[in-house]
Amino acid sequence: MVKIGLLSDTHGWVNPAIYDFFKDCDEIWHAGDIGSTDVAIELEAFINGQQTSSTSFTNRFRAVYGNIDDWDIRADYPQFQIFTVEDMKVVMTHIGGYPNAYAQGIKQLLLEEKPDIFISGHSHILKVMRDPKLNLLHLNPGAAGLKGFHKKVTMLRFTIEGKEAKELEIYEADRY
Repeated sequence: MVKIGLLSDTHGWVNPAIYDFFKDCDEIWHAGDIGSTDVAIELEAFINGQQTSSTSFTNRFRAVYGNIDDWDIRADYPQFQIFTVEDMKVVMTHIGGYPNAYAQGIKQLLLEEKPDIFISGHSHILKVMRDPKLNLLHLNPGAAGLKGFHKKVTMLRFTIEGKEAKELEIYEADRY
């Protein structure tokens, strides 16, 4: 069992609520628009300092770059992350769209990779939805930062156990 904290679109700001909401997480995944290397360093240091049920993870912080991220972030984090946690295959990118409205090239990638979970950010709109045609769970954690049109700051937390994603929780608060 692996507990995941998922966020996106921090745009250079680490929300202090992350420390409480992600305190029991084994991993943090960032779906792009990190905004600065300082944010990535801070989140990685936080999750690597956590005492969780399993401290053997080598990739406790996973991220992809977003459209606002500079070359330093792009050098450290790829456009796509494709990995397996427990028995679930995950594909994560920043600009991915969502079921019935995938970004260009994404549907083909999903058909080739056949993930159980597809994660994207970019829209600043929290979405959790199934794609029955591709047999996957789509997650977009919304926006955890202050920049953008969104009125709420949002993040997700969930557990992966075997071939099941469960115990999904939403963090939502007014923007500062």
